[in-house]
Amino acid sequence: MGLMARSNAKVGLMAAAIAISMVGVGFAAVPLYRIFCQVTGFGGTTMRVDAAQAATVVATQKPIVIRFDANQRDGLPWEFKPERPTDTVSIGAKDMSIFIAKNLSNEPVTGTATFNVTPELAGKYFNKIQCFCFTEQTLQPGQQVRMPVLYYVDPKIMSDPETKDIEEITLSYTFYPVENPKTVDRAAEGS
Repeated sequence: MGLMARSNAKVGLMAAAIAISMVGVGFAAVPLYRIFCQVTGFGGTTMRVDAAQAATVVATQKPIVIRFDANQRDGLPWEFKPERPTDTVSIGAKDMSIFIAKNLSNEPVTGTATFNVTPELAGKYFNKIQCFCFTEQTLQPGQQVRMPVLYYVDPKIMSDPETKDIEEITLSYTFYPVENPKTVDRAAEGS
């Protein structure tokens, strides 16, 4: 093998290694971006907290309006809406909102919800204690369910120069159909 052939083979192997690396980076990008958004609130991603952490937050006297928005994508034969479209809460106070979903079809349908908060800068201060998001929900024909969201707005929103003047936050959910729902083994569940 001549010098030119070895050089071409080396360049070819380097190009293949770069291509394989780029595919790996592509697969890692989605989970890394999700983690980044959850840590920073970027893109309107809310924070998740547990009940013990939420119990340490002290409510303020400053009110904020929370607007609730509900959507479903094509192919999901559900009616989906908030029980109340708005709520006024004290910043730091724990509150609950109820969303109602009803299967309008005559067969079981599974959906899963994603969410976001606007304005996006408020995402890192909107804390969910309990939520139905990212959990598959299967509704039987005509079945209606009430799905709670427990949340609070972190008082730190008042000291951030970029968010201190926010008077209203919108929490928006969108339900998508699940093509291949996970099945739960009811016999194993009881053991």
